[in-house]
Amino acid sequence: MTGPSMVESPIRACLAALAATALAGCNMIEGMFFYPDRVRYTRPVDYGLAYEDVSLTAADGVKLHAWWLPAQGAAAGTVLHLHGNAANVSNHLPLAAWLPRAGFNALMLDYRGFGRSEGRPTLDGVLEDARAALAHLRARRDVDATRLVVFGQSLGGATALRLLAEDAAGVRLAVIDSAFASYRGIARDAALQSIVLAPFLPLALPLLPGADKDPVTALARIDVPLVFVHGRADRVIPFKHSEQLFAAAKEPKRLIAVERAQHMDSVMRPEVQSQILAAMREAVR
Repeated sequence: MTGPSMVESPIRACLAALAATALAGCNMIEGMFFYPDRVRYTRPVDYGLAYEDVSLTAADGVKLHAWWLPAQGAAAGTVLHLHGNAANVSNHLPLAAWLPRAGFNALMLDYRGFGRSEGRPTLDGVLEDARAALAHLRARRDVDATRLVVFGQSLGGATALRLLAEDAAGVRLAVIDSAFASYRGIARDAALQSIVLAPFLPLALPLLPGADKDPVTALARIDVPLVFVHGRADRVIPFKHSEQLFAAAKEPKRLIAVERAQHMDSVMRPEVQSQILAAMREAVR
């Protein structure tokens, strides 16, 4: 099994690429946020889970792949899982495999360019993909479209907040794990740790998405209850980002701060899963 810390590509490498791209005058900066692959790391059957391959089509015609993981027993609700910026759903499966066992359906989406999905990822493109996945859940006969949960991790958390700012019908709760508050903010944090990258900040930052696309900006338009989860020892996305998101969010909200947890490690801990499940069950009853 690939651990959660292996899922995210190093932010410093991203910034180095951003600096080089800025110097070259390239406009494809957003692509530096994504590190997809098509490797099969794990399968649902490895975790004793039933599954269905799902084909989706985004509004712009891009063909997408997802895994449908039905709840074991009667479903309390359905979770849309939006993963981080690297690999594909088969690498992120360990981070969501506990949901069906706990009585929740889960749809794990591969963004465009990831795994078996077509296309090339962009920040607006993955948002389009999340829209398609949410629409798919609402249309399924085996889903109660009034009892939905959105679970976003890292970059997927940022995408989840942008999604819910425009469309939260039927969503009872959002769980946002290890997300960043702003695109330029996380890039600045990473670059300032390096004497090599720091000088390139003035060139790179203007090429990154502005405040209008930031997760922290989206929160002003979200009325869904929110649970933020973040490890205090996270070296990829510092804990302060969830503090900023939590401060900007409306009530009801909760921040689960996990001691000594690295990036996306928190949800692998049984005690954290228990807290998240309690919030989910309360939200969908």
